[in-house]
Amino acid sequence: MSTPRLKEVYNKDIVGSLREKFQYKSVMEVPKLTKIVINKGIGAAVADKKLVDVGVEELGLITGQKAIATLSKKSVSNFKLREKMPIGAKVTLRSAMMYEFLDRLVAIALPRVRDFKGVSEKGFDGRGNYTLGVTEQIIFPEISIDKVNKITGMDITFVTTAKTDEEAYELLKNLGMPFSNLNK
Repeated sequence: MSTPRLKEVYNKDIVGSLREKFQYKSVMEVPKLTKIVINKGIGAAVADKKLVDVGVEELGLITGQKAIATLSKKSVSNFKLREKMPIGAKVTLRSAMMYEFLDRLVAIALPRVRDFKGVSEKGFDGRGNYTLGVTEQIIFPEISIDKVNKITGMDITFVTTAKTDEEAYELLKNLGMPFSNLNK
């Protein structure tokens, strides 16, 4: 299997530029992307169990990897929710699949968002991880608009080894993440 394009870019260009910018003593200190977690909460699944299956199938199509149903942790009577009821779907991508997904997200899916001006810089958690919310699953070309009966969103979390948000920002920016400059 060939090495994903973004992984080659990371190894050839990004490691050197980050090492120079942050004055790392070793190549091992340079932050890297460890995994991408795509999570889809399906609140309407309390009434219709088939929606979870549809969500799992859509995440599988988007990522090329089998997704799993997420279960509720506790019961909430106001929402008619019982413990261990399926209420969402998630998939965790690592290594080659992760880089392939990131490449498709940045090059194909995000530019298809209506009135796209870049992703927010406010999604960092203080520990070097970044979460991005996508409002429509139809921005991914793998999803056929004809088969979609309900537009749903998802959260995409990028987990890095960066110690600070600044390091993670530079890493993701170098990997092609289109951050908007509107927040500055």
